Amino acid sequence: MKDVLDIVKNVERIYDSNTSLSVLKDFERVLDELDIYVYENWDEGEVCEGPTIDRHWITCSFMWPQEKMPDPMGGKRLLDYDCKVKMGKETVLVPRKIRKETDIRPGTKKGKLDRKPIWIVEIMMPTSLIGEVYGGYQGIPPQTPNGDEAQQADTGAAAETPPAEAAV
Repeated sequence: MKDVLDIVKNVERIYDSNTSLSVLKDFERVLDELDIYVYENWDEGEVCEGPTIDRHWITCSFMWPQEKMPDPMGGKRLLDYDCKVKMGKETVLVPRKIRKETDIRPGTKKGKLDRKPIWIVEIMMPTSLIGEVYGGYQGIPPQTPNGDEAQQADTGAAAETPPAEAAV
């Protein structure tokens, strides 16, 4: 059973730590590169736990409302890249909106807690996979507007230089 308060604390921890935020962005980049978001409802997931960084694995848990179950084929696609995926049903404690006096917890001014069914997907991704995808971005030369023209200008300028001046 998850609690909204724990989820909020996890998100605060992510934003307070540059490392956690960058790891989570890299994790999301891998999911995007592997085209996981083309599967139904995968783009609607919310982080509920993680990222947990181990020596060889990075683990994150995501949650969806019960009526928006993520397509299991997305998880199956991750298995082809040596990821470990666990899917399951759970509940999350959500405070009730106070509309009448019976919605208040006795002795407090806070709303009662309701259990809402959710889907949890825990993904363990190898750090090597994140490094490969990140390395692919590092190997791409930066794109400049009209890059072909800039290359032609560079090669043209070198061709126009007389060989006697180039040797000096």
